[in-house]
Amino acid sequence: MSTHYTGLIERYRDRLPVSKDTPVISLGEGNTPLIELRNLPRLIKKEVRILVKYEGLNPTGSFKDRGMTMAVTKAVEAGSKAIICASTGNTSAAAAAYGARAGITSFVLIPEGKIALGKLSQAMMHGSVVIQIKGNFDDGMRLVQEVARDMPVTIVNSINPFRLQGQKTAAFEIVEELGEAPDYHALPVGNAGNITAHWIGYSEYICKDTQACALCKGKCGFHKEPRGAKRPIMLGYQAAGSAPFMRGAMVDHPETVATAIRIGHPMSWNQAWKVKEESGGWFGECTDQEILHVQKLLAQSEGVFCEPASATSLAGVLKDLERGAIGEGSTIVCTLTGHGLKDPDTAIAQSTRPITVDASRGAIEKVIGENMAG
Repeated sequence: MSTHYTGLIERYRDRLPVSKDTPVISLGEGNTPLIELRNLPRLIKKEVRILVKYEGLNPTGSFKDRGMTMAVTKAVEAGSKAIICASTGNTSAAAAAYGARAGITSFVLIPEGKIALGKLSQAMMHGSVVIQIKGNFDDGMRLVQEVARDMPVTIVNSINPFRLQGQKTAAFEIVEELGEAPDYHALPVGNAGNITAHWIGYSEYICKDTQACALCKGKCGFHKEPRGAKRPIMLGYQAAGSAPFMRGAMVDHPETVATAIRIGHPMSWNQAWKVKEESGGWFGECTDQEILHVQKLLAQSEGVFCEPASATSLAGVLKDLERGAIGEGSTIVCTLTGHGLKDPDTAIAQSTRPITVDASRGAIEKVIGENMAG
């Protein structure tokens, strides 16, 4: 029997709304590593267990692939010939790749001048029709919905319910690796679909009636108290310049270096508040300086390179550990939503410049001697 991994739909077919005849569109997404941090807890002098779910190792470099495999699969099953999305970058990359895989047209709306080049290059290379708008993500989201009402295109943003069905599988993987849910699960929050999807996943995983869960018929832990199983406290962290959940109201002109969460009008607003209430969790915020500091700290102390928005989850956890909101002895999972190569310009801007020397052994040895650790 073959053990070749073929993607999350095949792995969790009994927990997803697909049939044996559904034409699966996959790039082998999911099955991403859960990496336990070894050095950082010692640096902060806290007795905690911190693990990062490194979603940057999905095929297009972000967690969006989990939802896109489901959204595009169901679009093709329904006979759609084109998909459309608004994006700050990662959704456009995933939509373009999965649209190419399916052989259908993808249209992506992006805010002009507000998208990291790594993400833009992906959308362009995969052959999508890239439309830059003179506005922000929220403007793009409004336009996508207006256009889709009258034209034969399927929206693949997280308002598409199949997106959350795919994204919930990250919670399944975490429980399977740890043996149970963590005490806390922290995520960056922009549009708020991912924190919603994770809560659905944790809740459904403890339910024996998996097909009812997948079809959301009210028979799982998401709709009533679970059968004595553990679910995590959910923590959602935002960038201070784009933090509607912290302000208690939508933000019209969000700004942050963490472009993936530069969203002022989250589409999963009500669902995310429900997750906070049901899990006993909270929202928090981090400044751009805190986010970039932790992005670099994680890369240099653990060898894990994530994009700025991803670092928001860990930055928020470190702040809450420092103030005592998260107790020592806890097991904490932080989702790293995208790979650091998504935004190379930001990474280079905060890094040490290359050292230029003559092409001689002596020059090289001099540099090594000056920079040897210890």
